[in-house]
This record gives sequence, structure tokens and C-alpha cells, in this order.
Amino acid sequence: RPFVENLSLGCMIEVPSAALIADLLAKEVDFFSIGTNDLVQYTLAVDRDNEAVADLFTPLHPAIIRLLDQITKSAKEANLDVSICGEMAGEPLNIPILIGCGLTRFSMNPVSIPVVKDLICRTSAKACKELLEEVKSLPTHAEIEDRIMSFLRALNQDT
Repeated sequence: RPFVENLSLGCMIEVPSAALIADLLAKEVDFFSIGTNDLVQYTLAVDRDNEAVADLFTPLHPAIIRLLDQITKSAKEANLDVSICGEMAGEPLNIPILIGCGLTRFSMNPVSIPVVKDLICRTSAKACKELLEEVKSLPTHAEIEDRIMSFLRALNQDT
């Protein structure tokens, strides 16, 4: 059967095993898309739909930040485009970290676009990279969230 031979082939990174071998997967595909809802759920072993444990579903957990950084570094080394989708992409608190990882393609609910776009326009990629490097050494999501909140407060004071 006829088919488009130059069709781009991508890989969804949604589970820790895929994130950990992103460098190997990058050799086989043209782009990555990071599915944060599942990546967070499976990395932290927390069912986001289970009310008994849903509060443990924390996208700014140190393990998630390190995985995102590892995925994006693997993609950059292979010269691949990377997009990010899921609730994490539409939450303003997460945006400085995502930008710090080098992400520039975000898929989110339309209602989130104006706030996220405004934040991206007011944020320096260099400052976000510095923030990412700083928070990668913090041991808890609470400390990471506090540091990002401080970053955002300073950003809001400057504008």
C-alpha cells in the first residue's frame, strides 16, 4: 500500500521507563511529546483519580523535575523537537521549570493559554534555566514550590 515515506515518527514519553531511556529512543524518532499526567502518576505511583491519595500527585516533585530535564537534554542532543502536554503544561507555577528545561511547545486547555502566554512573554529563558539548576538540588516539592513562588513574585514586581 502506498504511504508517505517522509512521515515524522514521534514518541510519547509517559512512563518512567521511557524517560530513563530517552537518549536511546531519541535515535529512533523525529520528536518527543511528554505526557505529564501519566508521567507524574506512574513515576510517583499515585493514582490522580483516587481521592485517598490524589493530594500526593505533585508535578513539582524532585523526581519529575529531574526526569523532565533528562528527557529534554536527550532530545536536544539528538536535535529533536519536544512538546509537553497534560495539566502540568497549563499551570503557571510549572512554567518557569518547563522553560528552564528548554521546552517551547506546550499543549494545554484553551482557558490556560492567556495566563501562560503572559508569563512566558515576561520570563527570561536564562533566568528559568538558573532556577531549574537551583531547584534540582532541593529535596522536597514544598521547597521547590516555595522557590518558584519566590521567583514568580520577583517577576511580578519587575513588571
